[in-house]
Amino acid sequence: ILTELGFRVIISDHSNRRIYEKGIDSIPSESVCYPAKLVHGHIVNLIDKGIKTIFYPCIMYEQKEFKNSDNYYNCPIVQSYSESIKLNVEELKENNIKYINSFLPMDEEKMLKRILELDEYKEYKFTRKELKNAIKKGFEEQRKFKQEVRDKGEEFIKYINEHNEKAIVLAGRPYHLDKEVNHGIDTMINSLGLCVLTEDSICHLSKIESKLRIIDQWAYHSRIFHAADVVSRNNNMELVNLNSFGCGLDAIVTNKKNKKKKKNNKLFTTIKIDEINNLGSTKIRIRSLIASMNKRENNKEYKTYEYEKNYFKESDKKHTLLFPDMTHQHMKLFESIFRSEGYNAVYLKDTTDNSVETGLKYVNNDACYPAIIVTGQLIEALQSGKYDLDNTSVIITQTGGGCRATNYIGLIRKGLKDAGFDKISILSFNVSGLEKEQAFKITPSFAKKAFEAVVYGDLLMKLLLATRPYEVNEGESERLFDKWQQKVYEDLSTGKFSTYKKNIKDIVDDFNKVKIKKKDLPKVGIVGEILVKYHFFANDNLIEKLEKEGAEVHLPDLMGFVKYCAYNTIIKNQILKTGNFSSFIYKQALNIIDYIEKPAKDALKGTRFGTVTNIYELAQNVDGIISTGNQTGEGWLLTAEMVSLMKHGVTNIVCVQPFACLPNHIVGKSVIKKFKELYPDSNIVAIDYDPGASHTNQINRIKLMLSVAKDNMK
Repeated sequence: ILTELGFRVIISDHSNRRIYEKGIDSIPSESVCYPAKLVHGHIVNLIDKGIKTIFYPCIMYEQKEFKNSDNYYNCPIVQSYSESIKLNVEELKENNIKYINSFLPMDEEKMLKRILELDEYKEYKFTRKELKNAIKKGFEEQRKFKQEVRDKGEEFIKYINEHNEKAIVLAGRPYHLDKEVNHGIDTMINSLGLCVLTEDSICHLSKIESKLRIIDQWAYHSRIFHAADVVSRNNNMELVNLNSFGCGLDAIVTNKKNKKKKKNNKLFTTIKIDEINNLGSTKIRIRSLIASMNKRENNKEYKTYEYEKNYFKESDKKHTLLFPDMTHQHMKLFESIFRSEGYNAVYLKDTTDNSVETGLKYVNNDACYPAIIVTGQLIEALQSGKYDLDNTSVIITQTGGGCRATNYIGLIRKGLKDAGFDKISILSFNVSGLEKEQAFKITPSFAKKAFEAVVYGDLLMKLLLATRPYEVNEGESERLFDKWQQKVYEDLSTGKFSTYKKNIKDIVDDFNKVKIKKKDLPKVGIVGEILVKYHFFANDNLIEKLEKEGAEVHLPDLMGFVKYCAYNTIIKNQILKTGNFSSFIYKQALNIIDYIEKPAKDALKGTRFGTVTNIYELAQNVDGIISTGNQTGEGWLLTAEMVSLMKHGVTNIVCVQPFACLPNHIVGKSVIKKFKELYPDSNIVAIDYDPGASHTNQINRIKLMLSVAKDNMK
């Protein structure tokens, strides 16, 4: 495309250790994958070449290659790591580099429309005709390249079959072709007498027709699933999966490939690779694989893995319906709503060390902490003996985005089967059209009550946190919270809007009457991944720890995330040209939410408690920092909440995330440098939470942040 438009295209040098070290000072997250770390050095390499314009666009979606895929996202890092580069590589500013990193759709017509309307391309004065022609030729070249790769794959399969050779399909992402990333593993495998193919050279030969157990949502991994199917049907082929350290997506993907290959009497090998380039252990594992391949020729008996979805039926409505914790302010209220709609719902409010141990037993340990917690909590409940297993089901939320959270349902399915609960059906709570055959039916009545429950929960949380650190009579705020949570729990089942409005006003009035001390406390905001942010056990009782250290805690509204999910569809239409109808529907949804929130907004007016979330203001908050195209996980909302806290005088922030939470590498850790520039008094600490994380290290870092906060108040 660029050459056709008349640009002289210069690419950075081949990756090597020296390039990696060139960019190491600007890497904002030490736990991001090695391919991402290498990008910093490549950008510096281009600048050293004298380049004054760098084109590094953000690509949310790949092209859909398989009709049965649920989606075709790029991984969160591939999507928008150029944002991290923009915010952290000082050489871009020092050398006055024009850095183009707009979000672009991978579609000919949509890309044409988008480039023509973006300001950063205006200076080039592209005509519609020449741009259309260049884009057309670019996509034609891509199609031609893909076909050449596939032709070569078919040629190699024919060769190994004719010559009775064995082959390894070395599966990974496109960047695993980089010699610095794969450390020459392909050459090493060749030296052991095996042919090597890539997953994209054979994936088109797959015969997968049905949906997978997991949500097939990432384009790169779709290719690997289909390549695994091809391998499973060829006796002289095995699959080796390359997994970059810290790649959260692969924790889900490797589980699926493992089960696919077990089902077909195949072995599974996954190899983690990062900065360390010693292939000694890898060579041993490949040799073991070869020995196993040879042994299999004489031994055909393997235990196979079968899985069938157990669908939730209308008759199951009377089942006990278990759902896990996320935020106790809200989840208890949802129990009331489910019950008012005819479901025997049970909110699992208790999370224990045993919940985590159970999760670790049945979930890939590289999966994110929230997945381990919710899966462990559900299985622990089923193992408790409290429930009739023939009449029990579970329900889990799905956002439908590019985050791993969309795939928790797949992890839970596998965990339940492995724990012996494969007859337990699972309901999906989503508005994205996922799991249609077993999605929870959200009625208008349920939706209205759900919005009211979120407003109630947000309000109670806001008032409690703003009052408890200052109360004269210890425990008064907690008693008020408990009293009102129980009352609204009971009132939600009626669905009366008049009762809802009166309750909102009375809740604010009651908390306003609490006698408080006048004292200055450091204000600390908590932002981050949604479950870790709100879940007391997941964040190691962070609110309690902060308040014990003498801080007033500010926690963003859960409704902010609900609005963010709705507003993202509107944004997506603007930047990716996805369609006006869905955009219109979600605008109406936001209007309905605003109407339901109005009583809270009115009741809070003129009080010391702040107000409700304004999603449009939040979106404006990130202007000049990151794009609202960052929509994986908490996406741009996380950054926007940090800006909002700063604007309201909360300059101390704890940014929490599970280890290997890919979106937060960009929208959390990567923006801290920019915040120091925009808000010199900002005091931000990023904390990773994980089953193996050091509590002492977490506490010490939080105490250091608080020490700085208190010094800043002097």
